[in-house]
Amino acid sequence: MLVNSKALFKKAQEGHYAIPSANVLDMESIKAHVGVAEELGLPLIIGVAEGHLGPNMSLEDVALIGRKYAEEASVPVVLHLDHGMSIETCKKAIDLGFTSVMIDASMKSFEENVAITKEVVEYAKAKDVSVEAEIGHVASNFDTNDTEALYTQPEEAKRFAEESGCDSLAISIGTAHGVYKAKAIPEISFDSLHAIHAATNVPLVLHGGSGSGDDNLNRCAKEGISKVNIYTDLYLAAMDSVAKAEPKDYLSLLAAVKEGTQSCLKHYYEIFETKQV
Repeated sequence: MLVNSKALFKKAQEGHYAIPSANVLDMESIKAHVGVAEELGLPLIIGVAEGHLGPNMSLEDVALIGRKYAEEASVPVVLHLDHGMSIETCKKAIDLGFTSVMIDASMKSFEENVAITKEVVEYAKAKDVSVEAEIGHVASNFDTNDTEALYTQPEEAKRFAEESGCDSLAISIGTAHGVYKAKAIPEISFDSLHAIHAATNVPLVLHGGSGSGDDNLNRCAKEGISKVNIYTDLYLAAMDSVAKAEPKDYLSLLAAVKEGTQSCLKHYYEIFETKQV
């Protein structure tokens, strides 16, 4: 069933677990992720980052295919725009039928971030769509100029949530997007997590979950994070599966990719201790 994230996050907060937001790149990954959720009887967030849209998959494609598989699923599925970079993109996703959008104005000033987020929230509210925002900034380990992480301050998080009206809040506590250099596990600031969690009641989101360490992520899920984004690990697992299977044809290749991504997603469901709703 296609849902927004509000009720799911409330239950996650009460149950001290997290829900995976599994990013997709094509129809096959949507089907694979939903298949795991149905097999385990667990909620799922299908995410697509604006930066991954292009010739292979448009926002319209994700809306059409994602809504189909979410609506037909026997478990709650959220269709989420990840890292929407503009108000216009978020509004378009909402109009196309996404049930959750993230507006990422984290590199703007506090006041600009609030104003931009608030405009998306006001537009989304009329259509019962959830809005995620980011305060602080999770840096990227990909080949970009985005190398500076800005840790979230508890009082700023509280004020931002109150002024913007966002439904969930992505925070920066030590993770980064992409592959960590030398495969080092990051040092998570659990003191920061606890302080932010105590300062605001808004559900908290962790970006850069991939490679952040199972023990770290399990603690995050138990100690205040309601949603964890995973992307890199899903597709590294797919490539590992392909390398081991050595497929000789296209259908075998697809089967290996599916096996790798599904195995990885099952692993993270266990680490996040996600519960049925």
